[in-house]
Parts: sequence; structure tokens; C-alpha cells
Amino acid sequence: MPNQPNKWTRISAALFLLLSGGWLQSGCHTPTPEEKGKKLADKYCSGCHLPVSPDLLDKATWTQHVLPAMALKLGIRVWSGNHYYPPMPGEKPALISIKEWTALVAYYQTQAPEKLMPAKPPVPLQHDWSIFSLQTPVMKDSLEPAATTLVAFLPDGNGLLTSDGNNNTLTRWNRDRQVVNTWKLPSPAVNVLFAKDSSGQQAGVLTEIGNMRAVDVPAGIVTRLSLDDPHSQQKDLMPFLKRPVQTLTADFDKDGLEDMLVCAFGHNQGGLYWLKQLPDHTFKNLPIWEVPGALQAIIGDFNRDGYTDIMALFAAGDEGIWLFENDEKGGFTSKNILRFPPLNGSTSFQLTDFNGDGQPDILYTCGDNADFSMVLKPYHGLYVYLNEGNNKYRETWHYPVNGCTKAVAADFNHDGKMDIAAIAFFADFQNNPAEKFIFFEGGNKPLSFTPHAPPIEKEGRWICMDVKDSDGDGDLDIVLGNYARGFIILDDYKPDWKEYQPFIVLQNNSKR
Repeated sequence: MPNQPNKWTRISAALFLLLSGGWLQSGCHTPTPEEKGKKLADKYCSGCHLPVSPDLLDKATWTQHVLPAMALKLGIRVWSGNHYYPPMPGEKPALISIKEWTALVAYYQTQAPEKLMPAKPPVPLQHDWSIFSLQTPVMKDSLEPAATTLVAFLPDGNGLLTSDGNNNTLTRWNRDRQVVNTWKLPSPAVNVLFAKDSSGQQAGVLTEIGNMRAVDVPAGIVTRLSLDDPHSQQKDLMPFLKRPVQTLTADFDKDGLEDMLVCAFGHNQGGLYWLKQLPDHTFKNLPIWEVPGALQAIIGDFNRDGYTDIMALFAAGDEGIWLFENDEKGGFTSKNILRFPPLNGSTSFQLTDFNGDGQPDILYTCGDNADFSMVLKPYHGLYVYLNEGNNKYRETWHYPVNGCTKAVAADFNHDGKMDIAAIAFFADFQNNPAEKFIFFEGGNKPLSFTPHAPPIEKEGRWICMDVKDSDGDGDLDIVLGNYARGFIILDDYKPDWKEYQPFIVLQNNSKR
């Protein structure tokens, strides 16, 4: 037989090949500029939010808008849009060197696409009224466009409320959509809770935002107003909040006094706050988590220990949904449920059971587009995350809708299947204005929908929505609030919808 290498020769050869072709080679590998850029992005972005892939925005948006804004947050000076310099002597040191920042910018500039391609919906829109018909308000001539910030059906079918951001008013309308009364407010209301006061009159706990623009001025108020008294004056429950957007009530510490929970979106500052009611019926502000972007909360006993917990959506920077479990000692412990990229612009969420397994799933929308990246984004829209137990959720359904603002899931047509109504404030007005309102009719299979777009594109631009049986006929109606001007992200686009109409009602005819 020919000579064969002995056992140790074979082992030595194999070891040499392993070292030269495996980890030894990788240890000597010189990272490419792309690899360096990704490593820097992971390092410097993940401290504040999820790292962002370059393909989520186009080159121009990255280099002209987003990266200059991020440079300032890291201590890099910006000149003439996108020229970068280190801090001046005596200034606070930057969090990143100018060399690393230049490499980071080059990574996004070279890897980002020239243009974002629009998403293709899995099911095309059906342009029909579906189960709805249109009702409009009875109005006198208006001197300024509508800037509706709140729409809410009153309990027991007694009409509805609207608030306006141009003139800071709250208006009550009757069932025939005629004005009953108008109150002047310090700032527009964006949320209302209904309750009876001590005399049995209808009262509203209003969340007044302070300023629609992104500022940190503490001008927001949680206040109470009698809605049956045209001369009533608001009674402030908690002033000096930074852009509060939602208020809920619950007895968090089981002392027999109803507390409040406030989401203060803020700008660079904000937070989730427990307003604990004291024996003298005043409220003490207890921060739960002080970060900007607190947008919406849902309360419930999620861990079934007998105490009220909180699930909250944060929509600025580090976007996501967090669970705050009541520790039964006057505090909360937090767990992250879902986390989203900062470009999502999260706008709403709802807990509902989509697959009939008895566990609440998450309906989530994203589409806020009034920031540094004001371009249409193909990943905006509606998402469903199915509950897999132990606070784990899996993305199962997505329908792209540019600038999606809110969605409400319910059985609108009484066929035993879950439907969804959705609005989009930053819709593609030029190419797909019908997506401003879509009714997703549930199909025979879970999470299968037929999307209907009623012909209401010219009636307004929808920023808020409420769902309730407003006429007592057993089905759910929809009211949409029109914010007619401002926050237009499309260049040279002139609105072609009605500007003086504050709202419309979509009357549900499925029971007729």
C-alpha cells in the first residue's frame, strides 16, 4: 500500500486548515466601511432606542434632516445643514468622536436607498359605503377652518362633544348634530371621560393638551366641567402638565379613593403619571416613568393579583409598549412587551381577542409623520400581534396605511367576526386619499379582512375618531374629527377637502 499520513500528521493538517480558514482568519479580517458603520449605529443608537436600518429612509432624508438632528443630541456641532464639527473648547464633550460620526454618516449615506418604494397592500381597497351612510353637522357659517382635536359620543345617545384647536373651545352637539353650547377653554381638549357629578348632571373630565406643537411648556391641564350647565366653569384637577393627551381613572392603591392616570406626551420631557387622590379630594402627582412620548394607556389586572396594572404605549424615541405591574406597595415594576423603531411614529393600540383563544391580542398602529423624517413610509399602518402567553406577542398581520393614526376593532356588522375601523392623518393624499378612512370587514378566517373605503375623501382630514352606538339601534357608529389645515408633509400640496366642517358621523346601517 502507498504510504499514508499518520494520525498526528492528519490532525496537524486539519488544525492548520481550521486556524487558517476559521477563527484565525476572522480575527485578522479588516471590517468594511459598511460593517464599521453598522457597529457604530448599534453602539450609539441603541442607548436611546432600537438601532435603525438605513433602508428605512431615503438618502436625502437621512443626510439633510435626521442625521443633523441626531448629531446635536450627541454633542456634534452642525453648520449649514450637514457640515459637522466637534465641540468648541470649553463646551461639553461630544458623546462620539468626529471621526466616528463621519463614518456613521457615510454608512447611512451609502446604504440608504435613493427613494422609498410604496408598499403594496395585500388586498386592494373596495371603494364603497359598505355598512355606512354619511351624516354631517348642522352649521352656521364659520370664519376659520376646523381644527378638531376631540370627538366623543356622549353617553346614552345624547349627542357628541368636539373641541377645536384654533379657538380653544369645547362644543356640545345634540343627536341631530346641532350646536347646544360652546365653552371657552385655556387650550384644546384631546380626551374626555364622562361621569355624573354630585347633582346628577353629566360631567366631563377633560385632558387639555396645552399646545399642539412639540414644546415642553407645562400648560396642559386635567380639569372637570359640567356638560349640562352652559355657564359652568372648569375646575382644574391637575395643572402644569407637559402636553397631556389621555386621562384614565382607577383606584390603584385600594384606599377607596379614585385616582387618575395621565399620559403626558411632552416633547423632550414628559411621562406617565399616577395622580393619587388624597382624603381632601386633591391629587398628588406621582411619576411612574418620566420619559417623553407617553401616548396611550390601558388599565386592568393583567397579572390577576387583584390590583390594577397599566399597559402603556410610548411613541417618542424609544417606542414601544410597556407593562407596569402594580407592586401593591404604592409603586409599579415595568416590563417591555413590544419595542418599535423610532421611525414608526406609534399612534395607538388596543387589546382585543382576534383568534378566539381567550387571550387579548394587540392591535397597533403607527404613522405619526410630523418629525424630522416627513416622508411617506411603507411600514406605516396597522399591525396585529397575537398573544402567545407570558407577555409574549408575535406579529401576525400587517396592512400598510400611510400615516395611520388610530384603529378600533369591534364587530361592526354583527356577523360574529372582528372588524377594524382605521383613520390616517398623514395619508398619501395625492395618490391614495381613500386611505384616510378604511373599514376592514372581517372574513371567514382569523385575520382576513376586506378593506372598504367609503367615498368621504372630500369631507375632511381625520385626526381623531370615536366609536359608540350613538342612536340606540344596537350597532356601532363612528364619528371622525376634521383637522383641516397644518401638518401637511407633502410639498406644494393644497388640501381638496372641506375645511370648515368639524366632523362627520358614519351611521352604521347593519341593524336596519
